[in-house]
Amino acid sequence: MNTHVKISIQTQDYNLADEVALLEINNVVDGAVVTFTGRVRNKNEGLQVSGLFLEHYAGMTEKSLVKIIAQAQKCWQIGRVSVIHRVGQLSLGEQIVFVGVTSTHRRDAFAAAEFIMDFLKVQAPFWKKELTENGEKWLDAKQSDTQQAKHWDN
Repeated sequence: MNTHVKISIQTQDYNLADEVALLEINNVVDGAVVTFTGRVRNKNEGLQVSGLFLEHYAGMTEKSLVKIIAQAQKCWQIGRVSVIHRVGQLSLGEQIVFVGVTSTHRRDAFAAAEFIMDFLKVQAPFWKKELTENGEKWLDAKQSDTQQAKHWDN
């Protein structure tokens, strides 16, 4: 795999500016840097949310992300890739996930970042428990996420 790939599953928060800097430092080849940050929001499915708890299958999660990134590298001409996913207890507004992709041109970077995020949602073994006004609730994969991932088959 490309040496410019970073995958991190961690409990601690990350600094967005630092992560973007890692994608850009000494990178004179790529003119595009696309990033996505997912955060804990206060509502889901009509319920007030006060936080999240995320678990993952250590070892298997990283392997899954390696495969997703390798597929993106086959489909688009991309340079550096960074995926960070947090686990453990998260509060409202906290960062959950970061996907960063560089490419010579923006179209490949945008497409690859969206592809990685779409497949991370449906293929990587993460489990999310919401803390809601009605108690704790484990979330199933959303049908809309599965449909979004399927559109890449076309």
